[in-house]
Amino acid sequence: MRLVFAAAAASLLATSALAQPLPAPASYPPVTGEKGVVTHHGLSMALADQIAHAAVDACRKMGFHTTITVLDASGALKAFLRDDMTGPHTISLSKDKAYTAITLSNRFATSGTFATARNSTLGSPMTNIQGVVGVAGGVPIKYRGEVIGGVGSSGAVGGDKDELCSQAGIDAVADQLR
Repeated sequence: MRLVFAAAAASLLATSALAQPLPAPASYPPVTGEKGVVTHHGLSMALADQIAHAAVDACRKMGFHTTITVLDASGALKAFLRDDMTGPHTISLSKDKAYTAITLSNRFATSGTFATARNSTLGSPMTNIQGVVGVAGGVPIKYRGEVIGGVGSSGAVGGDKDELCSQAGIDAVADQLR
């Protein structure tokens, strides 16, 4: 019986020794340019929330009720606001506009410039890229030239108005994006 207790005690001591946190690597946080390491900036939840609220407020001042979606650079949802009296289609369309702005940010300034290039006015989806639509309303969020997210607005009459709302959300936090 003593042997069992001794083994159990030794096991507990070994487990607690193994549970100690490992020291941080010498190069933490990662250094830009280090082989095999990529450093990037991310969109915080707090900043995404500020953008969404500012965009809704801007749309209301213009007399529109919209749905605002803010995505991070990977296309994951960071903030979402659906104003009163918006149609159900605005939920997915605002997300697709934000996603389009992120996906095509290196080629087009906004989802509106993409729509113009495609001669699209109805927001027709691209059949070969899921979530990408040819309609205005999505604007990439950039931090020092790096795309860290996108904001999409849907519900204003005309994508150009949606794009103004999205841009107003970004403009409201411009001092934090420098």
